[in-house]
Amino acid sequence: MSLLQDLTKQMVTAMKSRDKETLATVRMLKAAVQNAQIEAGHDLTPDEEVAVMSREYKQRKESLAEFEKAGRQDLVDKTNNELKVVEQYLPKQLSADDVQKIVKETIDQVGASSMKDFGKVMGAVMPKVKGQADGKVVNQAVKDILSNN
Repeated sequence: MSLLQDLTKQMVTAMKSRDKETLATVRMLKAAVQNAQIEAGHDLTPDEEVAVMSREYKQRKESLAEFEKAGRQDLVDKTNNELKVVEQYLPKQLSADDVQKIVKETIDQVGASSMKDFGKVMGAVMPKVKGQADGKVVNQAVKDILSNN
């Protein structure tokens, strides 16, 4: 079943249960997927669907940080609920230990030895963890490991 079908199904379920917050979030996600599909000019591949959901997740994470800084608890709660809905459509996220392991393996593969090789390592790691780990987490792991070499 495609992502659009899943979103439509969840939208109907949210309507029936009168869950306004979930319904609003699912509608936003569906619109984002449809817009990406229109831009691409074809049905989205599973990788493209994950990229759209990752982008939506990242936007909400950044908003959450801003709302917390501003002390807007009402918006923090709303954004946390939206994040839970978006997470349902993302692949299982890797733990920090798994990211560290992948980074170490990649450093060995590319022969990186110092911070000068940071870009080379990041370029090799990101495709491996695409959609499964936040870029900031990967970035920090690479910095930590390369600075300790």
